[in-house]
Amino acid sequence: MDDPEPGEPLEALTEFVAVMRRLRTECPWKAEQTHRSLQRFLVEETAETLEAIDGGAASGDWSHLREELGDLLLQVVFHAVIAEQAGEFDLEDVAAGITAKMVRRNPHVFAPAADGSHADLDPDAVNDLWQQAKAQEKEQERGARSAPRDLPPGLPALLLADKTLDRRERGGEPIEVDTGSDDVGEQLLALVARARAQGVDPEQALRDAVRRRG
Repeated sequence: MDDPEPGEPLEALTEFVAVMRRLRTECPWKAEQTHRSLQRFLVEETAETLEAIDGGAASGDWSHLREELGDLLLQVVFHAVIAEQAGEFDLEDVAAGITAKMVRRNPHVFAPAADGSHADLDPDAVNDLWQQAKAQEKEQERGARSAPRDLPPGLPALLLADKTLDRRERGGEPIEVDTGSDDVGEQLLALVARARAQGVDPEQALRDAVRRRG
């Protein structure tokens, strides 16, 4: 990968990190924050970023998304600076880690197969490669095959259902959905399964429907 040219975003990012380091030292409120105390702000900024994406898709004006991505970046850098001051890790470590992960999980780009089998892959095939690389990483981390890590309990319910169905399907143990149940929860799960079968993101579909009625 090429080094960034002068004037590219890295300069602004470096300046922002310096600003956050100073604020962490000189601002009483920011100096007393912890990873846990900032949790609610991360959730709030993520929700506002999603709203900005919906608004941009509807209006074609993406300027609000730029602002919200900045607020989301603030949370990432804030946590990194807290960790840096505690001697745990810094933003460079965070960036290096995600860069290495992206290279590993995108072999069709960074390590094309000699037999050309990675050429002209469709999105589903690319996702399969990603999941295979992810599974291999987890096996190496644990030293042996074991149960997958639990999904975050704070995920929105539709997203949690989508990911659970996906995980079970990939593990060869699909969930039998009761499409005729009178239970509302089972009905919702059946709708998620239906959305997956149609290639629809159920979380986004519901957000779009609510927005249209809003």
